[in-house]
Amino acid sequence: MHLEPIVSFALLLAVILIVPIAFERIRLPGLLGLLIAGVVLGPNGLKLLSNESETMRLLSDIGLVYLLFVCGLEIDLEQFRATKHRSAGFGFLTFLFPLLTGIAVGRFFGFGWNASVLIGSLLASHTLLAYPIVSRLGVVTNESVTVTIGATIFTDIGSLLVLAICLGVNEGEFTVFSLASLLLSLLIYSAVILFGFSWLGREFFRRSSDSEGNQFLFVLLVVFIASIGAELIGVEKIVGAFLAGLAVNSVVGEGPVKEKILFVGNVLFIPIFFINTGLIINIPGFIRSLSNIELTLAIVLGLIGSKFLAAFVSRFLFRYSWREMLTMWSLSLPQVAATLAAAFVGFRANIISEDVLNTVIVMFVVTATLGPIITARAASGLTPSSSDIPVADAIDPLDETPDPQQPFTIVVPVYNPQTQGNLLEMAALFARHESGKIVPLSIASSPAHLDSPELESMVQRSRAALQEATEVCQSLGATATPILRIDEDTAQGISRTSREQNANLIAMGWGRTQGIRARLFGSVIDRVLWASHCPVAIMRLIDSPSTFKRILVPIDNPTRESIQLLLFADILEDANDASITLLHVCDRHSPPEREAWIESQLRLLVAKYMPFVYPEIRIVRSNDIAQEIIDASRSHDLVVMRNARRRDRAVGELVLSDITNRALRHINCSVVMLGEPHSHKGLLTMHRARSIQEVGG
Repeated sequence: MHLEPIVSFALLLAVILIVPIAFERIRLPGLLGLLIAGVVLGPNGLKLLSNESETMRLLSDIGLVYLLFVCGLEIDLEQFRATKHRSAGFGFLTFLFPLLTGIAVGRFFGFGWNASVLIGSLLASHTLLAYPIVSRLGVVTNESVTVTIGATIFTDIGSLLVLAICLGVNEGEFTVFSLASLLLSLLIYSAVILFGFSWLGREFFRRSSDSEGNQFLFVLLVVFIASIGAELIGVEKIVGAFLAGLAVNSVVGEGPVKEKILFVGNVLFIPIFFINTGLIINIPGFIRSLSNIELTLAIVLGLIGSKFLAAFVSRFLFRYSWREMLTMWSLSLPQVAATLAAAFVGFRANIISEDVLNTVIVMFVVTATLGPIITARAASGLTPSSSDIPVADAIDPLDETPDPQQPFTIVVPVYNPQTQGNLLEMAALFARHESGKIVPLSIASSPAHLDSPELESMVQRSRAALQEATEVCQSLGATATPILRIDEDTAQGISRTSREQNANLIAMGWGRTQGIRARLFGSVIDRVLWASHCPVAIMRLIDSPSTFKRILVPIDNPTRESIQLLLFADILEDANDASITLLHVCDRHSPPEREAWIESQLRLLVAKYMPFVYPEIRIVRSNDIAQEIIDASRSHDLVVMRNARRRDRAVGELVLSDITNRALRHINCSVVMLGEPHSHKGLLTMHRARSIQEVGG
């Protein structure tokens, strides 16, 4: 059936919207759902979509390029530099053993040398699909985890280089000279991309300042120029896309531009690539491939065994524990992004057969399911590195020398009358406690001409809102310094004013839902979180803050970020004579030693940062963290949580934590979500300094 391009595109959007959500509800990867949707809608199913159409080929190619670009962009170069020698060692082992295993399997089943080497390269890379699990457990800084993350750069680059060589060999007669020429071209090309585009990116970002739209377009242009350049030297375009991701990695950093880059790819182009991969799957051929169970078992078990062997050897080389070894193995096991992309390219170039492509899809399903399960069990007993444990003699991230002439300052953007009253009351509570001041802030959006009647009208409304906010602050016994700012961008106006005022905290009201436009372009709150120099408290206050007598603080792990939550709750406890409950939910399979370690670290945190407070420390064993938080919130007036995001390492998507998202939908009491700045500036420096004086005095 031939559909108009616009109809096909609408069908694709519907699949991308519905299918991943449905599969994730039944605990299956959303990407698997997209593959199956492609099979159902393709030539071997309902015949509604075809991979032969120009529209599908274009969108799929963009998705393929985008997928490898995101892989390069998502590699954590800082973590790699921290353990580069051990990362190189484990990366070499977890690349070499699967590569040799794949070559052996290919030769055993009668494939040529070129196809066998490509099969080996498909096994050699890995996708950090279980990264959200180790992040939630707070063990990312454990050396074994850091080493595995750093090894990704070696496995991905190595696999793509092998793919480039295999494609070069496939296109012409193989000679030593042609191989040397290809490698030299790759070396020169890689240097130009990695160093040239990195320098060009820094210069462009510096000159374009805060023009996020132009920066976004620049990054996209870099991706596709690099892809075109790769094809010009005779290698696959995904090699160029991956190198482009590495080149702009440090330039883009963690900010709104990166968020938009990932969003556009992850909600549109990358899913279309996976759907298109499903379109080329031949159902009779897939069943026939599975009937050839020997090849499927050899590749899948060969991958699992060779990855285990690499982790096993690394255990003895680096003296890791068995639990750390199992974590390294399970983290390096999933084969998703780079593997599927390379398999697709190899199949399209007629290097590997349909049987191998189908086996790779089976391998994707098995490893994407098995890897995270083992990671959750193994990593639950790990502890962070000693440098990240907030013990009493550790370096205090809040030891900043406060300026005695600078009062504690809270900036409160005035823009939502429905949340403004309780928000100002919370700010007044903090200001009184810290002998500080409130800065009610109203942003009047600047049109093209500053003498326009629309601007004058906005200024008048802003002045009226500020006057009302100032009167509320004064009635609450707090000093208020209202500011009216004319700015073309509300989020930037809030962030810049906060920096100019050297604010200690930004307090913003927050509703339950956000619209499609907010998701696409970034809401004001999201953009303030990205740009702010100080912490941002996002508050959904149902009752008056003066009524908060029971405060719940869920703490995922006792790290530096937890200190901010404790200090925030400490002020509320002191101001309202309230009680505090610290809640930590352990995995059911966590060993008793980890539970004891968590409790000891929480007590150390309390002793150091809340010396006159005796909170209840509640440690619960459960596999449903969100439900435990929801249940505990029913007996409390306020829940104070971190505004923590997780990154889906399969495709790099930034989303609010599933646990946080679910908890927020069902918590009926007031909620404060605390977002930390990238600089780790202390939330309550003056409060911390005064506490030290009280302890000393």
